[in-house]
Formats: sequence, structure tokens, C-alpha cells
Amino acid sequence: MRIFLAGATGAVGKRLLPMLIDDGHEVVALTRDAAKADALRAAGAMPVVADALDREAVLGAVLGAEPDVVVHQLTALQGMGDMKHFDDDFAQTNRLRTEGLAILLDAAQAAGARRAVVQSYTGWPFAAVGGAVKDEDAPLATAEVPAAQRRTLAAIRELEARTLDTPGVEGVVLRYGALYGPGTSLGADGDITALVRRRRLPVVGDGGGVWSFTHIDDAAGAVLAALAPGGPAGVFQIVDDEPAPVREWLPALAAAVGAKPPRRIPAWLGRLAVGDAGVRMMTATRGAANARARQELGWTPRHPRWSAGFRQAM
Repeated sequence: MRIFLAGATGAVGKRLLPMLIDDGHEVVALTRDAAKADALRAAGAMPVVADALDREAVLGAVLGAEPDVVVHQLTALQGMGDMKHFDDDFAQTNRLRTEGLAILLDAAQAAGARRAVVQSYTGWPFAAVGGAVKDEDAPLATAEVPAAQRRTLAAIRELEARTLDTPGVEGVVLRYGALYGPGTSLGADGDITALVRRRRLPVVGDGGGVWSFTHIDDAAGAVLAALAPGGPAGVFQIVDDEPAPVREWLPALAAAVGAKPPRRIPAWLGRLAVGDAGVRMMTATRGAANARARQELGWTPRHPRWSAGFRQAM
């Protein structure tokens, strides 16, 4: 197939591109940075240099590519900042999730692409009600999300709705969990890992927030599983088999990187340190189930347990 890949030089895109090439696909890869074009070409892709928010440039690139499938893996994260200002750190990524996606889907329609595969996120966006682990039909949060995360939640909602509702294009939403592995904040040189090494990321309150994790290669592998036009469409959670509360995975991460155990602080103090958003993520986040992706996409994680994956990745 002919694939138009937006986000080819991001964390997932870097792992995905060689998989696509090895699988025999023709790839047109979008990058904003002209200096990265040669590396994309060397990897086997046809590079196109354009800003993902430049409507005319993207429309021209997609029309010229004539893709069967458009893949959106665009983010603009420069590292983990202060959770008290969560939306500020995600501002550009949220533009890519909304404005950038709208441009890309309009271009997909105009070019006759049959399918769009789009990156989303699972975990904290769920409503903090009911059981600890949710499937794709569970409701997302609304008013209870702290003010610092509301713009990001709105962008995720818009991304998923637009992907599923674009006429003539089969929409596939891949909800990743907390990504770990090379090039991520939870990689050996990542920002979260650095905080853990310095004991700057404490367990807040009871640490009962349940997180689901996704190795970066499993995220890329899910895109491969979702490509075929006419295949299953909809929302799929791409996570491992081991959802776990913060009080379990954070000390395990510290051990994996050779750090001292994380400090433990009460919620009131955590609110001063990481804000309401951080406290909610530490104490009320819900995990995600992957049964639908296994059954309908035929996807299985190569790294089914973060407890082993952390040790291997660090």
C-alpha cells in the first residue's frame, strides 16, 4: 500500500517507518525540518517538507502522494514540564490533534484515501468512576477534570470524533497508554526517568491511580495492524496486559533505573507540588483494556508486561 505518514520523525514515527518499509509499503513521510529529509530518504521513504499546520502545503503533499492510507502520529512534546501547567505543555500537540488533523483528513478525502489511522491517548481522560480498568466504551471525563487539563481533554475528544465522523474515510483511533522505550519520556534518557533518578517524582496520596503502558514498538506495531482498507475501524486501546497503580509501577521504575525508592507525600502536599492534575493522575486515573485490539485488529503486544519492559528498556 501507499502510506502518507505525518509524524515520521517523532517517537512513534521513527519506529514505525522501518516497519512499514520492511512490510513492503511505499511511504511518503511528512517532516517540518528539511534537515531530516535525507535521513527519511535513506530509510526508504519519499520525504515531503511542510508544516503540518500549513493547509495548502499539506493538501498538495497528500494529493501528490495519492495514498491508500493516511497516518497521523504528530506530536510536539519537548519534555515533561510542570503538571500544574499541563495544557501549556500540550498546547502545540493539541493544535496538531485538532487543526493538524482537520487539514490531514480534508486532504485524505480530496486524495481519495480510504483510511486514516490516528494516534490518541488513554488513561487519565476516562471519567474516574466505576472499575479500575476501562474498555473503549467507557465514558470520558467531563467537568471533573482539573482546569489545567481541560483543553487537552477537549482536543482528544475532538480528535476522536473527527476521525470517526469524516465521510468517505474509514477512521481508526489508536489510544496509546503511557509510552515507554527509546525516544520517550519513559526511556533510559527520558524526562520522567530523570525525575525518578533525582527522586523528584513522588507517589502522591494513596498512589491508587491505575496506569496502562505501551512500549513504543507496540504502538508502531498497532499502526501496521490497523492499515488494511476495509478492515476493522473505530477506537482501539493499544496497551499492555498489566495495568497497575502508581504505588506499584513508580517504585518499580525507580528500581529499574537504579534509583532510590520514590518519596511518598500526602495529597494536600502533592497538590502544591504537581497541582490538581498531577494529584488526579496519581490517585484517580483508570487503566485501559486491550481486548478489542487483540480480537478485532489481531494485534498483540510484544511487551505484554511493563514490569519486564522497564528493566529491558532502561
